[in-house]
Amino acid sequence: MRHRLHTFKIGRTGAHRKAMLANMVSSLIEHGQIKTTITKAKEARRFADKMITLGKKGDLHRHRLAVSKLRDKTAVKKLFDEIAPQYAERNGGYTRIIKLSRRLGDAAEMCILQFVETDEEIKKAAKPKKAKAAKAPKAKAPKASEELVEEATEEAK
Repeated sequence: MRHRLHTFKIGRTGAHRKAMLANMVSSLIEHGQIKTTITKAKEARRFADKMITLGKKGDLHRHRLAVSKLRDKTAVKKLFDEIAPQYAERNGGYTRIIKLSRRLGDAAEMCILQFVETDEEIKKAAKPKKAKAAKAPKAKAPKASEELVEEATEEAK
């Protein structure tokens, strides 16, 4: 019985599916976003969120588990050093899926899978600018044509 077991089969064997997901998540970690089909993105999102959770715990055992799943040491290093610490205060939901138009060749539903902004990035973007002190309006200087008219009238006198 397969109670509570869930996976998108994606029409591939188990080994092919695991390798494909490892490559997709490694690319996601390296580039910050990837363009793929919706079904692949939903499965890759589950896998990526699990990897970030491993990265948040950050001990040697979790590091080795991540290397065994991702099969890319540089991606795991970036995950543990840069990405996972950004989401230290967040409890899940590290990625988002943005739907795009259909692919031309086979009309597959396409999307972008990317990391969500961290709380630090949101605070930086929403940081209020210093309010300028209200200054009294300056008296407007006369325009150049008005100055010429005044000079001409003075000379005529």
